[in-house]
Amino acid sequence: MRLITLNRSESGYRLGKSIYYENGKILLAKGTILSDSLIKRLTQFNVFTIYIEDDDSEGIEVVESIPEELRVESIEAVTSGLTTIAEYTSNTSNIQGMMQSSKSIDQLQKTFKNITTSLVENRTALNLLATTKIVDNHLYTHSLNVAIYSCQLAIENGLPRKEIEEIGLGALLHDLGKMFIPPEVLNKPDKLTNEEFNLIKLHTKLGFEILRKVHGLPLVISHCALQHHERIDGKGYPRGITSNNIHPYAKILSVADVFDAVTSQRVYRPAMLPHKGLEVLYSGSGTQFEKKQIELFRNCIAIYPPGLTVKLNDGRTGIVVHYNFHSVGRPLIRIIKDQDNQKVQPYEIDLSHSKHLTLEIISADALL
Repeated sequence: MRLITLNRSESGYRLGKSIYYENGKILLAKGTILSDSLIKRLTQFNVFTIYIEDDDSEGIEVVESIPEELRVESIEAVTSGLTTIAEYTSNTSNIQGMMQSSKSIDQLQKTFKNITTSLVENRTALNLLATTKIVDNHLYTHSLNVAIYSCQLAIENGLPRKEIEEIGLGALLHDLGKMFIPPEVLNKPDKLTNEEFNLIKLHTKLGFEILRKVHGLPLVISHCALQHHERIDGKGYPRGITSNNIHPYAKILSVADVFDAVTSQRVYRPAMLPHKGLEVLYSGSGTQFEKKQIELFRNCIAIYPPGLTVKLNDGRTGIVVHYNFHSVGRPLIRIIKDQDNQKVQPYEIDLSHSKHLTLEIISADALL
């Protein structure tokens, strides 16, 4: 199967992967033959890319890093947890509310232990774009994605299990303050006014104030909420602190946060593909983010996910078949066009093999 943009799809194409609602229910099943009406419906759901099956990509499998069952369970826990904590901790004198918040924290911790176990046991490059989902609430999905990316990055840093799980919980809760920002501002499709942007920036302080009052929650978790928009050159917010004063957890979280933000679909723009998202991070290397964290992150995500069409520096075009863990920039490619852009009998080359080291991917897209 291969990845294409929805606006390049045509009636008669066969869907290569099912399209899910956020709750795990299927909107369109794998194998569905697309019609003009179905394509229009997907457009209305703000779907920008889909996987299709065709002869050139036959046999290419796309597997998501986190099992769908665990992802659905995790989304439910994040949705319930954030809602409960935001509701009950707004009144600090409410003993019942504090107990409910503690129960939610316990459930989130349990959920993230399962995610950590899954990532540790299945050492594959992260590809959270593998399944097309209709997202009902970007806050919950974003929180989960950032937690997964942060966990993988913490693993790459060689941190002990306890710290990995703390970073994961901090990531799950990092945007809690946005529960108190008007949705019409959070989801505004147009450019924000200065007043609106200043309102959104308050979510870091709001999250901090709530989380630091939750009984039994390590204080460092609240600092994940407070500091995830700080930048090492001091040009972040809310306090404008520099590298030495930013907690290490927040430095990891900030990389994961930005990457997921730019590679996730929004009503006002399509998602960037992973290699473009990485370029955004590198543009802030040494100023916004630590170079070390970007390099480690690059080594554990599927920059060129299976099914992606790419072009090599010798002019040939191919489809990514499989990524090589810890060499994710040099995947296995199925060549489908020669240097003159003419169709050829498909064959495969492994860019990580020594005899192909002069070859490089120079562009990639989701097009046919």
